Amino acid sequence: MIKRLIHSLGRSYLDRVLRGESGAQRFKRWNERPVEFRFVFEQLTRLCGTAQTVLDVGTGTTALPHLMANCGFVVTAIDNVRDYWDEGMVNRHFHVIDDDITRSGMKTESHDVVTCVSVLEHIPPHLEAMRNMHRVLRAGGHLILTVPYHETEYHPNVYEHPESSIGKGLPYVGQSYSRAELGQWIELGFEVVEQEHWCMWSGKLWTCGEKLNPPRRTSPGEPHQLTCLLLRKR
Repeated sequence: MIKRLIHSLGRSYLDRVLRGESGAQRFKRWNERPVEFRFVFEQLTRLCGTAQTVLDVGTGTTALPHLMANCGFVVTAIDNVRDYWDEGMVNRHFHVIDDDITRSGMKTESHDVVTCVSVLEHIPPHLEAMRNMHRVLRAGGHLILTVPYHETEYHPNVYEHPESSIGKGLPYVGQSYSRAELGQWIELGFEVVEQEHWCMWSGKLWTCGEKLNPPRRTSPGEPHQLTCLLLRKR
């Protein structure tokens, strides 16, 4: 009886919170998630039949691991809760393990797929993060990665770029990677299976200039500020 009462009170509280959040929604801007999530699920579709376990790195408050679990995958979600989120973080969609991917405690070769969506740009020691994502993948496993990207130019924090239209003053960095950094990741033991380039801003780098709606897929030689990558562990 006590357990039923606690569950009833908990459901009532959650219902009130969710109704309030639903009614408080206001449009701000379109973001990159439609491009990125589409890429994630396209790659998971092609991996059906070979992949069963997924590690989502940097989940935050998103529902992505819950959606992947709905597709039949066995999903583990991690985020650096203590160090990255100033006031802590609770994900109401899925259980998130407090784990820093730059010094992860995840078991070696324990996952078929790792997903990392718009997270790596906020991790200054990105090579350590990539090294650990490579470590926890089984041989032949795949990393699905999306990051700000320009083929020829790296920037350590686009939010502080003079032409950036968003992000100034944020307590975390937003790196924009390039072919040079991709080459470093490949040297860790990855190979590129698929790469997409997307133009989402009118400026040269991520967040620079006006936001383009809708975004358009381009080539390495055309303007772009975002890449979606499918990497395989050699």
